Amino acid sequence: MRQDDWDAMVATNITGVLNGIAAALPVFRRQRSGQFVNVASTAAYVVKSPQGVYAATKTAVKVLTEGLRQESGPDLRVTLVSPGFTDTEGVGKGASPEAAAALARQREEIAMPPSAVAAAVGYAIAQPAGIDISEIVVRPTIQS
Repeated sequence: MRQDDWDAMVATNITGVLNGIAAALPVFRRQRSGQFVNVASTAAYVVKSPQGVYAATKTAVKVLTEGLRQESGPDLRVTLVSPGFTDTEGVGKGASPEAAAALARQREEIAMPPSAVAAAVGYAIAQPAGIDISEIVVRPTIQS
């Protein structure tokens, strides 16, 4: 319930994506090729406490990515990668100390390595010209 945390999440997860799109779209259109790969989260599909604000920002990324895909034209590719629980330093950031500790324990038990997300991105960009992987959800098999 801290506005500074909300503002940081919105700035990173929504404004950051919009800034990236604004910077790259004119270049991609000029060269008539390019691929956006935006990263959302499984939180855009299933909201779990205490991730309401985080889930809202990642849902916004999902919607922005689909809008970009529809509006970008036939020469550009647009992919959304939505990782599940991943072993990163951001797990638990901004949560209460109790929630952060629980998430850290869960990370140790079930989180997938970041290389799994990188492989999903690599798969999307490795497709031949004219083929667009619109969306990839990648998560540990144990994650519900």
